This record gives sequence, C-alpha cells and structure tokens, in this order.
Amino acid sequence: MNAAAGAVSLRESAPQHPVSRRAPLAVAAVRGRSAADRLVGRDDELRALETFLRQGLVGGAARTVYGTAGAGKSELLEAGVEAAAGAGLRVLRCAGVRGAGPGPRAGLLQLMWPLLDGPPPACGPGPLRDLEALLLDNAPGAGGTPLPFLVLGALESAAADRPLLLAVDDFDALDAASADVLAFVARRTAGRPLAVLIAARPDAGRRALLTGLPELPLGPLSLANSAELLALRRPGCDVLAERELLATAAGNPLALLELPARTWESVPDLPPSSDRLAAALAPGAALLPAGTRDLLLVAALHPHGELPLLMSAAARIGSIAPGFEAVERAEREGLVVCEGAGLRFTHPAAAGAVVHGVGPARCRAAHAALAEVMERDRVRRAWHSAQAAEGADAGLAAALEAVYGDVLERGEPVMAVRMLRRAADLYAAPEDQGRCALLAALLAHDLGSRRMARMLAHRALRHPLGPLGTLCARALTGQQDGTRDERRSWADPAEWPVPDSPREEEHALELAWLTAPGIVGDAERSEALLAFLDRMPRRAEDPRLVHAMATVGGTRRAGAVIARLSVAPDPHLAPVRDLERLGEAALLAGAALRALDLFRQAEHRCRSRGLDERLPQLWLRQGLAHLLMGDWGQAGRSFARCGGAAPSRGRDPLTSAAILLGRLVRGLQAGTVPVADAMELAAARRSVRFVDDVVAVATAWARVEGGDFAGGHAGLLTLLTDPDRAAVARYALVPFAEAADAVGAGREARALLSRLATEAEVDRSSSADAVDHFSPVAAELAVARAVLSGEQDTDDRYGCASAMDLSRRPFLAASLRLAHGRLLRRRREVTDSRVALRQAAAAFTVADARARVARITAELRAGGARTETATPGGAGSASVHDLLSAQELRVARLAARGLSNRAIGEELGLAPRTIGAYLYRIFPRLGVTARTQLGAVLREARDD
Repeated sequence: MNAAAGAVSLRESAPQHPVSRRAPLAVAAVRGRSAADRLVGRDDELRALETFLRQGLVGGAARTVYGTAGAGKSELLEAGVEAAAGAGLRVLRCAGVRGAGPGPRAGLLQLMWPLLDGPPPACGPGPLRDLEALLLDNAPGAGGTPLPFLVLGALESAAADRPLLLAVDDFDALDAASADVLAFVARRTAGRPLAVLIAARPDAGRRALLTGLPELPLGPLSLANSAELLALRRPGCDVLAERELLATAAGNPLALLELPARTWESVPDLPPSSDRLAAALAPGAALLPAGTRDLLLVAALHPHGELPLLMSAAARIGSIAPGFEAVERAEREGLVVCEGAGLRFTHPAAAGAVVHGVGPARCRAAHAALAEVMERDRVRRAWHSAQAAEGADAGLAAALEAVYGDVLERGEPVMAVRMLRRAADLYAAPEDQGRCALLAALLAHDLGSRRMARMLAHRALRHPLGPLGTLCARALTGQQDGTRDERRSWADPAEWPVPDSPREEEHALELAWLTAPGIVGDAERSEALLAFLDRMPRRAEDPRLVHAMATVGGTRRAGAVIARLSVAPDPHLAPVRDLERLGEAALLAGAALRALDLFRQAEHRCRSRGLDERLPQLWLRQGLAHLLMGDWGQAGRSFARCGGAAPSRGRDPLTSAAILLGRLVRGLQAGTVPVADAMELAAARRSVRFVDDVVAVATAWARVEGGDFAGGHAGLLTLLTDPDRAAVARYALVPFAEAADAVGAGREARALLSRLATEAEVDRSSSADAVDHFSPVAAELAVARAVLSGEQDTDDRYGCASAMDLSRRPFLAASLRLAHGRLLRRRREVTDSRVALRQAAAAFTVADARARVARITAELRAGGARTETATPGGAGSASVHDLLSAQELRVARLAARGLSNRAIGEELGLAPRTIGAYLYRIFPRLGVTARTQLGAVLREARDD
C-alpha cells in the first residue's frame, strides 16, 4: 500500500477527523532508525510515544517528557515530530531559550506564527485575527476573550482541518505567559484531534504548572546501552578512555557524545568538558561570584575532599575566602549537593562543566592551594604539587615515583599510570624518564589498554633502559628487531642476557610474563624461557615468574609451581593482581582448589577496597575453577554474575568469555556438545588465554556425559597425549577413564595413567623447592585408576582413592561412589550397590550434573530399585508414582495442602513423628527442600 492509499483508507475509516492511518507505522519506522543511530536504549520510551500519538489522533492527548540536561529529551521530541509529520499531522513547535530573558509571549508567538502567517482555516479567521492582534500589537480582541481561550480556539479551528501536534521543547525556559497558556491548552485536549508533547527539565517551579498531566521520565542509560551508544557514535575508543567516559557520563547521552577523551598530556590536570556540555550542565557557572567559582574549581580537582578542606584551599586562590553562602549559591544553581562534610557534584560530568574554560594559571594556583592544605595525605599532596609545577623538578618526580605503589594498593591503577607519566615529564635525566615511562606502559598493559601501553613503550624506547628493559619495551610495542647485531630479539628467551641488577631482574620478570603466552607450543623457546627463569633463584616465588613457569611449563613444571605457591606471599598482604596471577598459575598447574581460594581472597580484597571493576574478572576465574572441578552449578552462577556485571559492548572480552563458558557448562550439565562461535572465541581469548584448551576439554567431556564414550575417549586421549595441552586435560582424567572403560580401552588408559603418575612423582621429587605435598592431580589419578582397576588390584585402588581427602571435590567423590556402586553390582552385592549409586546420584544432583543423574536413575530403575533423588522440581506426574509409594503419595499431597504433621496424622491414623519420617524420605526423592515446593511437583499428579 502506498502513502496516498494509506491516507485515503484511514480517512474512510475515521470520518470524524482527517487522520492518516500511517501514524503508528511512521513511529515504528522512526523507532527503527533511532535505535540504530540516535536513541539507543530508549525503546520503552519510543513505544510510549507511539501510544501517545495514537491517543492524540483519536481524541486528544498530552504528555510531558521529563529529564535532566543531556538526557535526550530533544531527540525524543524530534522522533515524535518526524513520526507525526510522516503520519500527516501538522506540527507546531516552540522552544524556550536558556541563558537569556525571553520576551513576553515569545514562546506563543513562535508556536502560533505558522497559523498566523498561513491561510485561514476553513471555519474562518475569527479566532486567529483576535490572537494576532493580542500577540503582535498587545491589543485585546473584539470580544475581550482571555489569551488562553483565544489560543485554544485558534488551535481547535486549525485542528478541524488537519490534526495538530504541539511540540514544546525546554518548557521550563519559556516565558511565564507562554508557559501558563500552554499548560492550559495541554489540560484541554480531550475530544479534539490535538496532541501536546512537552519536554522539560524537572524544575520545581515550572513543574507545578503541569501537575497531573501524564509523564514520561527519561532516566540515565544503563551501562550496556551507554557502551552501545559509545561504540556506535565513537568507535575505536581505548579501553581506559572508554571506562572513564562511561564512569563520567553516568548514563547521560549528551555527556557520552560530548566528553573529550582524556589525553593525560595536558598539564595542569583539569576535568574534561566541552562548550555544549558546559552550556547544558552548568549554564550559569560563569555568572557565579568569584568565591563560589574558586570553591567549585578546587572541588572539581579534588572531588572527594571534605568541605572545610575545600574552603581552605579556595581561600588561598583569591583574595576573598568563600563562606557557606558560596556553597548555598552553588546548590541553588543545581551544581552541587552537600552530603555531611562533603561536597558532591549533581552529576560526574558537572565537575568539568563548571570549570570549563579555566585558564592554566588559575588551574595551577588551585592545585598549589590543594597541595598546601593536604599535609597528611602524601599521595594527593605529591600529585597536586606536580600539577602545579612548571618545567622539570626531580624532587617532585621522585615523590610521585615513591607513592605510586601506595596508589596501586588503594586500588587506583589509572591514577598510578598518570603519576608515572607525570614523573617522566618532571625528570630531566633520560634514564629516569625512560624508567617511569616503561613502568607506566607495563601498568597500562596490565589494565588492558594496549594502545596506551604501546604509546608509552615507544616513549620509553627513546631513552636508555638497559638490555632487558629495552626488550621489555619492544615486547609492549610488538616490534621485532631491525637487525640481530643491534639488539636481541624480545621473542626468543635464548638470546636474553642474564640480569645483572635488581632493576634488570624486574625487567626480566615483566618480559617473561609478557612473552610466555606467545611461545606456548614452541618447545625450543619454552625450554629456553624455563632455563632463563631457573637462573633467577632469588625471585623464585615472584608471582610473575610462577605464572610464566606455569604457562609454558605445562605438566613438566606443575610440581614446582605448586611448591612455590606454598611459599608465596601472604594472600592478606599481596596485591590483588599478584593474587590473580598466582591463582591462574595454580589453575594451570592442576591445583584448582588452591586457585579458587586465591581468587576468593582477591575478591575479598577488591570488595574491601571498593575495586568493583575487577570483580567480573575474578568471577570468571572462579567459574573456570568450578568448571574444571566438575562443580557446574557454581560455575554457571559465577559466569552469569560475570556476564551480568561486565560492561556489555559488542564483543567485550569478559562478556564473550562468560557467555562462551556458560554455554560449555550447560553442555556439560545436559550431556550435549556445545558449539563455540569463532568470533566469540577470539574475543574470549583476551580474557582467558588458555580458553581454547578449556573448550576442547569441555567438548570431549560433554560427549562422555552424553553417552558418546567413543568420541569423548578419542578427544580426551588426544589432549592428554599432547604435552602443550595436557595441563587442562588432566582435570578430565575421571571421565577419560570412564570412557576408556566403556569402549574397552582400559589397558591403554591404565598405561597412560601410570605414565602420568610417574611424571607427576618425578616432577614433585625433582623440584628444588620440594615440600611435603601431593601431586596436583593426585586425587584425579587415584579416582581414575580406581575406575579402571582390574580384579586383582580393585580393593587396593579403591582403598587408595578413598583415603584421599575429597571433601572439597564433590565431583570426584561422587564419581568414586558411582564406580564403586557399579563394581558392587557386578559382584551381585545389590543392596550395597544401590546405596552407593543413590549417594552418587545425590552428590551429582548437588553439582547439577543432570546427565549423570539421569543415567544413574536409569540404572537403579533397571535393577528394580526405586530412585531416591530427583532434580529440584523435576518430578512430573509419572515420575512421582515411580518415586513414591501410595502411602507416601498421600502424605505428600496432604502436606502440599498445608496441613501440619499432626493434622496429617489424624487424617491417616498415624503419629506426627511417623509423618515426619515419611516427609524425610519424600523430600530428597522429589528434589524439594520445603513443603511449599510440593504443590508445584504434585500439581500434575492425580489419582486415577
């Protein structure tokens, strides 16, 4: 249907008003364009706008769009205007003017001018003539009709010819007369083909005029929508710049688009802003008294300071000391809010808006004033002093370099990078400049900002760094050597020189940590790196060295890694990033429990210090440990927490890894082979370097869970015999043994397990740091060998496995019970076999291994036993009859009705204690934990 046909058909269907049927279609079209271009995250508001336009076409409607400056009110209003115009409505518009006193009735004149200047309506020009005389000449009409009624009459006459949309932007900035009249009209649209759409800030004075009208509030965008808008309109942002933009914008669309990315090159430091953003968030800041402006300046430079300290610093800038009246003036302007002894800006971007345009000299004076009043905070004092300095100052540079470690401990790594960059600027000696630039580059790389790290590394390379320092900087830039005669290659550890100073040892450790992931699979370079690490015995317990050794050492150095973890720094004192490195090293070495403890300790440290941005990464690592230990319920929850908390921006590495690993967990639970998307896998590698091995192991493991023993055995055998991939595969020794037993490959599997046990024992005993500890895969090996035991050594194997402490390894304990139950069944010890199988099923239910529970249940039923375990809420009507006897079913139904044990006993002629015993048996069989859950399980079960 074309546009003309659509309009004609609507006029035929709605003869009261000449309305176009295309209205909702036009709004939908605008919504599609806006979601892709302008109005990201406003789908609900656009649907409400579509409904409003439909109501206006049928019998009149009014709507007020409220939102703070920059929330997108004008864009939403524009979407409504485009939709109304496309549907055939006539649009009349006006807007308030901020920063200037509007003339009397200026808004009304702007709104009504198209009617006054156009052809008269079909009903005659009567109302328009009187309105024109009143608006242009300030002369009352012939009948003395008040202005509101004249405007309403003129609009009603025009709407009789063609429906109208009145679009009013910045209502709170209109002149008083226009605001009063438009509020009058908005309340009287009923019964008229007239829609009034008003956009306004939540100003308390003007809002009272619109009380009672339907409202459409515009809140801040969610983090996911903010990241999406940033990706669409400002693609290619650096990771650190993106984080700062998202935090400062706080969901404000205008701030997301207008805030300049902080370059960190400008000195002195000043919060970023733009002309447009400053005009929107702080339009009257330039007109404030000097004392108020000084107070706002120091508050913007030190946003977490207490009010007395800020007032003291502001007094040192100008000749007038600001008093509390300065604070009250800023509060009346809506710029700040007093909270206890602190001063908080009403929006994070307002700090930059209020000081936008402040000159460098005044900014340096403010930094100097803040440094004077911060005698007890040596970190902030050094920072502000450095910002106030001009030219080189080795003393200030040394002060910054001395406190950047304290900043890291406070959980402010970005500030630490900025301090080191400023220290490099303040030093005059090239060696000092290069050292600070390289330290900043390494920190930026650790934060995930590859672009910033490369830039700082290039800067460091312009200065003398030492042999290993130069190689480290080249590794950060990704450069290969021009000629081997000039420099050694950073990618070949065999050519690295031996460190000859503590500083070169630091460079060597950073270089090893940077290089290790890239040489996995290259046997020659891996051995060269291990040999290089062995030449630094004094740093044997350093987290970077341990992590590099675990990355390239694989199964060969697992025992050494575990031994060094046992003497690692106290987790309560170690930095969070060191705990993360040690945890990942433990995970690669086969000590998943140790890794889980380290990741949880790091999470506790992050929570206590407010480092919430690092929590998603730790949840991801915890989920990995749970996944590899077979605790898939906990793994799924950890990945869900990570995916929900990590910034969602297209192929964000953390989000991609959480989605991918969550899919692996669901595949393992259900026994289905998960599918890994190539793009998702590529993004996930940036968060989990060994994710390919995890995917390969989980895929083969899922085949075993689903009953494809041949496919699972082949996949796990390939991984276990590959030295570069066996580290992760060793977590799947038990499913490998089960698959080998099922396909008749037990002899070959037993030989492989014996070889792995020998290698683990040799590695443990040959470690220079050997202590009394088990092999990292001792528990897996013991259970796997019990699964594959022959008739001659069965009791010894099961006794050895049972002697292991499996209290924190429920999957291994359940697998051992499962294998033992099957063994007892083969020996025709039926009763003991059923007990062991039921215990295994209960443990697997807790681990959410649904495919295994289903197989064990089938085995029990095939043997004539009633199953004791069901997945929570998973018993249907047929399974209830199988799980419960007739008497148990009667008890369950009465309990589901809410009867007490005493009431059920009176109904059935039994003692209350007997009823309690019945329920004690019923609950685990149905997979419930409370009476309230019985109703849902029994709802479909009815007596025949």
